[in-house]
Amino acid sequence: MTAAGAGAGVAHPSAEQSVTSAINRAAGGRPIPGNQVRLLIDGSSAYGAMLDVIASASRWIHFENYIIRPDPAGRRFAEALAARAREGLHVRVLYDALGSWRTPRAYWRALRGAGVEVRPFRPLAPLDLVKNFSRNHRKLVVADGARAVMGGLCIGREWTGEEADGGHCWRDTAVEIAGPAAAVLDQAFARTWEIAGGKLPDDDVAGRVTPQGQAEVRVIGGEPGRERTFRVVELLAAGSINRLWITDAYLLAPPRLFQALRDAARDGVDVRLVVPGSSDLPLVRNLSRIGYRDLLRSGVRIFEWEGPMLHAKTSVADGRWTRIGSSNLNPSSLLGNYELDVLIEDTALADAMERQFRLDVARSREVTRRPVRAPARVSAALPTVLRREDPEIQPTVHHPTGRERRQRAALAVRLLINNARRSVFLPLSIILISLGALFFALPKVTAYAFGVICAWLALSAWREAFRRRADR
Repeated sequence: MTAAGAGAGVAHPSAEQSVTSAINRAAGGRPIPGNQVRLLIDGSSAYGAMLDVIASASRWIHFENYIIRPDPAGRRFAEALAARAREGLHVRVLYDALGSWRTPRAYWRALRGAGVEVRPFRPLAPLDLVKNFSRNHRKLVVADGARAVMGGLCIGREWTGEEADGGHCWRDTAVEIAGPAAAVLDQAFARTWEIAGGKLPDDDVAGRVTPQGQAEVRVIGGEPGRERTFRVVELLAAGSINRLWITDAYLLAPPRLFQALRDAARDGVDVRLVVPGSSDLPLVRNLSRIGYRDLLRSGVRIFEWEGPMLHAKTSVADGRWTRIGSSNLNPSSLLGNYELDVLIEDTALADAMERQFRLDVARSREVTRRPVRAPARVSAALPTVLRREDPEIQPTVHHPTGRERRQRAALAVRLLINNARRSVFLPLSIILISLGALFFALPKVTAYAFGVICAWLALSAWREAFRRRADR
């Protein structure tokens, strides 16, 4: 039999089937049909939907978040959860011990006193460095395994605008899901709850859920080292044909993903990024700006959001695929944390996401390049200068909080955008100079301190090595 004859009866998959299979494998599961989905923008709509999910539960409520603050927003959720627990529902709250370290014990005691089961995720341990850096960054509330809200919002007044003059809230995105995918989200909660030392009874784990709509949802349960969201976004970049629009709060893409975005733009895909203009983590923003020139040279368009913090983590590709969740496009989220995202295949949701993206772009300043103003030969030899264009829609006047003012006082925005490397490496050089001065001024004290640190790291590494050996 010839080679041609041997392959004559083989059905070859289409390119679309191949891409779909690759996304399924990267996400860790096939799409779940039969869901109703609703886009939620900012805390006003997302918090309302979350409280409604809590109020609608009839059997159990599972609530998981990286940061739960004891401020007015946090108290509203505590009151709602405590009230349902007093009614006899099984209410479980899982918070990250590092993210919520400023929340006092009295807040958790009040919940426990009402009958809520509360667990911290991985309290800090001096000799457990690996786990200390691997946090639960998920944001989820699910009722009865049938209805859920998840996305990028933590619980605090930043998302309601209660701490800012004029009531301007952080810009964020979530999605409400009703249907079988909510049961899979509930199972994702069961996984992190078990890591935190709990175990759900069989009666409190969702089984079969009645379909509610037409949307197909892939649940991406990110865990350390599995790179699930990383690979999904990389595949979206590789497979996009027309456009890929990304909003990210702390963009510091690993080189592989960075290159995928550049390759897509060079191939004619409309790749756009919306990132914060001012951030609660200025160092991450400054590191992001270092890569601007390479992205811009490849044809990627970059927009910096004007106004309060942009905290959303979303992607929309070709008017078909929408990713919403807790994962930022940086190594911490993509490689080290427990994250939770969904990839939704629904044209109506993608259309709503694209409309919101256009609105965000209109309220952002586009970053562009221009030659240095100098004689032609000199200008051609020098790196281009970055500048920001005025937004199409002037944002509502935002009165910065005290914390925002302190962050902006260090350097003017234009200095930061034109000299991002200086803003990153200057503090680094100051730290190194200070350490060197300590070694010269106090050699014995510094040497002892350095020795203690080395011993601590050695013990932590020894402990991790034996634990991994025991897990084999």
